[in-house]
Amino acid sequence: MSFLSATLDRVKPSPTIAVTTLANELKAAGKDVIGLGAGEPDFDTPENIKAAAKAAIDAGKTKYTAPDGIPELKKAICEKFKRDNGLDYTPAQVSVGTGGKQILYNALMATLNPGDEVVIPAPYWVSYPDMVLLAGGEPVIAEAGADTAYKLTPEALEAAITPKTKWFIFNSPSNPTGAAYSRAELKALTDVLMKHPHVWVMSDDMYEHLVYDDFEFCTPAEVEPGLYERTLTCNGVSKAYAMTGWRIGYAAGPQPLIAAMRKIQSQSTSNPCSVSQWAAVEALNGTQDFIPANNEVFKRRRDMVVEMLNAAEGITCPTPEGAFYVYPSIEGCIGKSSAGGALIENDEVFAKALLEETGVAVVFGAAFGLSPCFRVSYATSDENLKKACERIQQFCASLS
Repeated sequence: MSFLSATLDRVKPSPTIAVTTLANELKAAGKDVIGLGAGEPDFDTPENIKAAAKAAIDAGKTKYTAPDGIPELKKAICEKFKRDNGLDYTPAQVSVGTGGKQILYNALMATLNPGDEVVIPAPYWVSYPDMVLLAGGEPVIAEAGADTAYKLTPEALEAAITPKTKWFIFNSPSNPTGAAYSRAELKALTDVLMKHPHVWVMSDDMYEHLVYDDFEFCTPAEVEPGLYERTLTCNGVSKAYAMTGWRIGYAAGPQPLIAAMRKIQSQSTSNPCSVSQWAAVEALNGTQDFIPANNEVFKRRRDMVVEMLNAAEGITCPTPEGAFYVYPSIEGCIGKSSAGGALIENDEVFAKALLEETGVAVVFGAAFGLSPCFRVSYATSDENLKKACERIQQFCASLS
């Protein structure tokens, strides 16, 4: 329609939401569907956090707050960064938004001018390039394939940086691959960034606490203090605290950037939900005991899914260090035909045929910028995962 903004032509709807929506529609129509598309824990929000929200409601804490967060939450965030990451921030350096996505979007909107470039490693979370485009910038994709365990090499980062580069978006553990960078691997990237003082770092640490096998998480400003003044360290309560629907994300960084982000937020959504903010205070300040317990469940599921997918014909599935995703390659399936007559030309056709013929919903790799692969979220029950992987095995075995 002619009255719609031309900006819309630069972006596409979220493929992960589209897959989940289609799976739900098929379920509603009576089809036996197992959805492995949604990136949200199947655990309930912990009781102490729910209790804090109820107490906030009872205490009448339901009014407008400061646009970018209550002082109590900003203080809890500063303490979290000091405790977990060894990073010192003041409340004036903290921004709280309606989910992690708003934090990233605000920062890009506040800083990008036409022609500015943003380096994004692929595979990437589906929203990064589109948020850059919405903000008027240009995404520059730096590939990190299976040969490097889906991790960006210093050489690839160096090659992607130009005089127009404004941001480097870094995500570890990664959505969609679960790949996480060791301190040495991250130091190799920060060494490159130190040579380019015009490049800022946006570190998306949303899956920080979801790591396995004694992996130790680290974040860029922690590994290289020289980057502190040009790093926005982003996080949230959605994943580790099973609070996806509460919509609280946060970030800390240089005060002028935070002030610019506040300005954007004050003229768009204004404050995040007041009750959710009080729940987030309890999440960050309260017991963290459930995190290792939940991680044991996630690790067990990861190991089962990796083993079962590697047993499927034509599929190779690396073992990731964190998050709750695996990102198997289907290179061995390309060019074959399914029992239902679909020619598997690419991962999008694979995912569509898999859903239609077996009722298993996954997200195709092209959505994340690296094919031929697909993403599985193992944040669902062991029973569902086992059944889904068996169907994937049967589907692959039927390809000819």
